[in-house]
Amino acid sequence: MTTWRVYLSGEIHTDWRDPIMARAGELNLPVEFSAPVTDHPASDDCGAFILGGEDKKFWYDHKGAKVNAIRTRTLIEKADIVVVRFGEQYKQWNAAFDAGYAAALGKSLIVIHDPALTHPLKEVDAAALAVAETSEQVADILKYVILGELSR
Repeated sequence: MTTWRVYLSGEIHTDWRDPIMARAGELNLPVEFSAPVTDHPASDDCGAFILGGEDKKFWYDHKGAKVNAIRTRTLIEKADIVVVRFGEQYKQWNAAFDAGYAAALGKSLIVIHDPALTHPLKEVDAAALAVAETSEQVADILKYVILGELSR
């Protein structure tokens, strides 16, 4: 059986990835999950920490964004399915970029967000093959896509 590669992108302030991975494990789905670095301080500081500090915040962030992009681009390019979650707490520009990048590559895209974000995310939703509201729905989509079975 083929192992499916699923990249779990988007907000890093909640544990939304855990129920998806747990359910996939319970179902013995042949899935390999990957994600961005979810340690927010490490993600913000990686460029300056590794490559040297910067006096200007723009260049500090620029270095970090580029180092993080190595991981993000590589894992999205390798993914069979890209799941992008938009949280309610912060503007998720990186998530929108990941969704657009995945769509441009022709990746199967699943978007997950609260219904309150439907209007601001209408263009992102239009590019997705599925728009879910919960991690459980994403797990059910994976079960159906991989095994051809509905959760009843």
